[in-house]
Parts: sequence; C-alpha cells; structure tokens
Amino acid sequence: MDEETGKTIVLKTFISEFEAEIAKGILEEEGIKSYISSDDTGGMRPHLQLTLGVRLIVMEKDLQRAEEILDAYNNYTPESDEE
Repeated sequence: MDEETGKTIVLKTFISEFEAEIAKGILEEEGIKSYISSDDTGGMRPHLQLTLGVRLIVMEKDLQRAEEILDAYNNYTPESDEE
C-alpha cells in the first residue's frame, strides 16, 4: 500500500485554520505529510470553523508518530535561565 492509496485518518480537530496550519508545519518539519480539511465554504464563512472545526489529516501509518510529535510540542516548556 503506497501513500497515494493508503488510508487517511483525522489526527485532530482544531477551532481555527491558523492552529491547524501550525500543527501541519510541525509535522512537515518532522517529515510527516498532512492535510487540512474544513467546511467553511471556501473561506467565505470562517465562523463555521468554530462549530464544524478544522481537521488535520494524516496517513494512518503515520498516526502514532504524529500524535507523539504534537504531544511533545504541546508539552514543551522552555528551561528558565533564572535561578
């Protein structure tokens, strides 16, 4: 099964396209291809993103690694130089 015919799965649903684009960029930096899907009538009704969400989609084979990458990013806290 190659990437073109592989099964896709929704990794996460966001409330804005901006948040989804950030997550997509993080995954792409790690070599995971992802796609964004939203039903906001081509951007003409962005308020629909709040109710319907913006879906970040990955290949099923990449799901576990993608979850780990986003979890690590979301749980990251920079070290403080103050002592």
